[in-house]
Amino acid sequence: MIILSLFSGGCHSQDPVEAPVNRKAYAAGKFYAGDRNSLETDLQQLFKKAKPKGYDNVQAIIVPHAGYPYSGLVAASGYNQIDPDSKYEYVFVIASSHTAYYRGASIYSKGNYETPLGEVEVDRTLAEKLIEENDAFSFQAKAHVTEHSLEVQLPFLQYYLKKPFKIIPIVIGTQELGTCRDIAKALKPYFNEKNLFVISTDFSHFPKYEDANEVDQKTADAVTGNSKEQFMKVLRENEASGIRNLATAMCGWTSVLTLLNLTEDNPDYEYHQVQYLNSGDADYHPDKSRVVGYYAIAITADGEQQTDSDFVLTKKDKADLLGIARLTMEEYVSKGETPELNTSGFSENIKTPCGAFVTLNKDGQLRGCIGNFEPTDPLYLVIQRMAIAASTRDHRFSKVKEEEFDDIELEISVLTPMKKIESIDEIELGRHGIYIKKGKSSGTFLPQVATETGWSLEEFLGHCARDKARIGWEGWKTADIYIYEALVFHE
Repeated sequence: MIILSLFSGGCHSQDPVEAPVNRKAYAAGKFYAGDRNSLETDLQQLFKKAKPKGYDNVQAIIVPHAGYPYSGLVAASGYNQIDPDSKYEYVFVIASSHTAYYRGASIYSKGNYETPLGEVEVDRTLAEKLIEENDAFSFQAKAHVTEHSLEVQLPFLQYYLKKPFKIIPIVIGTQELGTCRDIAKALKPYFNEKNLFVISTDFSHFPKYEDANEVDQKTADAVTGNSKEQFMKVLRENEASGIRNLATAMCGWTSVLTLLNLTEDNPDYEYHQVQYLNSGDADYHPDKSRVVGYYAIAITADGEQQTDSDFVLTKKDKADLLGIARLTMEEYVSKGETPELNTSGFSENIKTPCGAFVTLNKDGQLRGCIGNFEPTDPLYLVIQRMAIAASTRDHRFSKVKEEEFDDIELEISVLTPMKKIESIDEIELGRHGIYIKKGKSSGTFLPQVATETGWSLEEFLGHCARDKARIGWEGWKTADIYIYEALVFHE
């Protein structure tokens, strides 16, 4: 603690410490067992009794953070909704401070977290980047030293996830609604299927058993409604209801509000109530006169993308197409041969003629992208040809080499039929791609370009006209404009 006290203040431009300073386990022996063998035994029993997996494509979970004898079963039920074989780039663990108040949120960036199960690696590079680039983040030692709500989640992750992972440990120290929105804005680029978000919170504090059941159900219904306004309204109503001994309806409400800021405007996210108990249900000294509520909630992303054309790709379809692209790229680059495909297991979806793009990304940067609009061939053949073209024929890049295979991530965009529009008001940024054609000149932007760049509609059109179609910034005003949608997925 003496060492940690040296890192004080909220500077947003700090040089990384040369020697990492780990955050030692504080809650071990208090909220959960303090030795490895006992902790593993406890976790084994909790997962054995927990609710089994009921959802796919889980992108975030809300789980409690009390002592394991009280809330551990509900927490294990929440973690059970995650695929234990998932390989995450980052696990964002977000909690609300119980011990200190400060502006924004603190990210521990000085070393790793420790538990009796070993070290949990912090991605210090990303942690420092977030602090450097966003006023909402800083490093505050006081936020982490004795804060249990984040730490108690880590043994669950260590025990349950089968593949190595790195965390971004975030403790929110504010109750300002606008700051929660700013935190979410900074985290939004990372809120995708590559990463897992763990939101740590308990529900009601200290009403009697029956009152807790009622108030916690109202709060959970507000959370799963995916509306910030309704969530805050219900919290205020619950806490003004006059329920005896109700100190708070949710101690980590700022963490949940941050999550709602990430999901509210996207109908592809759905909240699911997994399990509810309160401390009065515990086998360990239950007391029904003053309880704390615990909920596990899973947040899923739509696993089967669907567009206005009703063209759907299942999870298996996407896996098959990505497998074709990967196999074709590696075979063609290494041997100069296009592999023959066994189509017997393919669905009719990927045998349907469709346009598509194959994109190669390396270390987060574009490495090649080629597409075909013409839906004359089956989708799987289009993907095969575009995988070859993107890896060997994109004039902006050198040909892919064998030693790059492990560093390249493949992304596929399957295109719906194009529709000519009469007004640019028909374009919905982030949903529609555009194809601009004037005479023999043409150019296109995929839907995700608008999201990734943050361009306005006029900038989206202007860049496409000037940079792609080569007809000048305002050339789109006298050109034919078509829109389409894209089903986008990646390895």
